[in-house]
Amino acid sequence: MTTSATTRDRKLLGELRGAVGGRHVLTSARATARFRKGYRTGEGPAIAVVRPGSLVELWRAVRACVAADVSIIMQASNTGLTGGSTPDGDDYPGGLVIISTTRLSALKVIRGGEQVVCLPGTTLYALEAALRPYGREPHSVIGSSCLGASVVGGVCNNSGGSLIRRGPAYTQLALYAQVQGDGTLRLLNHLGIALGDEPETLLARLERGEFTEADIDPADDRWAHDHSYAAHVRDIDSDVPARFNADPRCLFEAAGSAGKLIVFAVRLDTFAREEETTTFYIGTRQPDRLTALRRTMLRDFDTLPIAGEYMHAEAFDIADRYGRDMFFAIERLGTDRLPALFAAKSRFDALFAGLFGNGLSDRLMQWSSRFIPDHLPPRMREYRARFDHHLILKVPREQVEAARALLGELFPGGSEADHFECTAQEAAKAFLHRFVAAGAAVRYRAVHRDKVEDIVALDVALPRNTRQWVEQLPAELAARTVHTLYYGHFFCQVFHQDYIVTKGTDPLAFEHALWALLDARGAQYPAEHNVGHLYVARPELARFYREIDPRNQLNPGIGHTPRGRDWNDHACAGAHGEHP
Repeated sequence: MTTSATTRDRKLLGELRGAVGGRHVLTSARATARFRKGYRTGEGPAIAVVRPGSLVELWRAVRACVAADVSIIMQASNTGLTGGSTPDGDDYPGGLVIISTTRLSALKVIRGGEQVVCLPGTTLYALEAALRPYGREPHSVIGSSCLGASVVGGVCNNSGGSLIRRGPAYTQLALYAQVQGDGTLRLLNHLGIALGDEPETLLARLERGEFTEADIDPADDRWAHDHSYAAHVRDIDSDVPARFNADPRCLFEAAGSAGKLIVFAVRLDTFAREEETTTFYIGTRQPDRLTALRRTMLRDFDTLPIAGEYMHAEAFDIADRYGRDMFFAIERLGTDRLPALFAAKSRFDALFAGLFGNGLSDRLMQWSSRFIPDHLPPRMREYRARFDHHLILKVPREQVEAARALLGELFPGGSEADHFECTAQEAAKAFLHRFVAAGAAVRYRAVHRDKVEDIVALDVALPRNTRQWVEQLPAELAARTVHTLYYGHFFCQVFHQDYIVTKGTDPLAFEHALWALLDARGAQYPAEHNVGHLYVARPELARFYREIDPRNQLNPGIGHTPRGRDWNDHACAGAHGEHP
């Protein structure tokens, strides 16, 4: 580090401490470790991790970083799978500051519960809890919520969800700051709430909730969720996937911004909770039957189903063995304590990494999971013994009879295809089992580092007209896998595909080979996660990033884009490989 850079950093650290308080500016390797390392991938150094406690403090911290011309990564819960909110290497222009928003967790329910305003650290769980008295729920339920994922993170990443009718997280109503091309910082209030014009006054008023319903513009001409998705997903003959990260339909200011804007708040629609539902568990050896079910329900049913979650038998088994303790924790403790438990787990691993290597907590929890009694219903276990393909289908009350008739036709019983109607307990356990699958792959890697090189994780959106959705890996790739896990949101044709590859396999080369296969199938990827540092941003997405961050000071290098200021540095573009 040059003398000038050291002097600048000292000055910057002083300004940051003045903005947020000394105890919330972390600089030591140990204190910053859990912020600098991604949940699955990504790691690098940082000048500091800054934890503002108010929107005004956030504004002041960002303003200091922009003035010092350091690179900035905004981070919420750090639960992402692609490393999009953590450093990736040490070549950030001007050095790097990570701003963690976990202390900014307030939310305000507005318009009688029909909408909410969420600050950048608000978790999905907190939003679920706040809406429960209103009989409402957010865009996404369970899944990411149990990990402590943030609402704003979901919007910025166009995150998907398990609910068929709602599409990606999306809004056109946001309050954010943008670094202009000349290096100045500009605050833009597009929330549709009158709060004044002076930045610090505006931000303080919002955080304190100093506005009335009269100050809220109904904003009927702007969307606070993707209104068109329910019709969009029904177009089963389209050769374009239903939802994917780079879809220009859903790139708008904060939505899809992936850390290229400083988002202070978003305004979102909420949804009436479906109280009377029925869940069916479906098993088959013939995937064509599932295709027929999906196409018939999307094309012919007056009402869309609520959820249709797919799980292959191999994913079933890995989740069963390596996700058991997570299943148990969610079931017994609920989701409210899990964010704190994940934070404690991260701190524990950071503390003991030097002595015991990475993943000590995972190894300890896996050892202890052997003492947990069988957690899955007998009928699910019976179906696992009979069938390779499993689907959990939830439908509203008005759709139950039609669903029963169709399932009786397509899955009549016997050795090839069958179904049963779940009890409430079976339904809860089936969905929970499906959602622990992703974490189970991470656990497997932690426990079997001696024979596993890494996880190659893809989330893939297949064209809506796809009929042959089951992947057939070439023999040379299949030979490089220890386990291949397929699970996902079946009616949206969005699949999570986790490849646990053998020791000595080059994960990057393996992933590039998969890209070529997916491109040949007309797939888009990522489907519902950020491009992070794993995927190459498609041209439409890269253009969007350039438009909203012309200085390229915020999260530079995301999606294998250039890291240099003004987008001039191309050194990073080939560092991890170009998209075919």
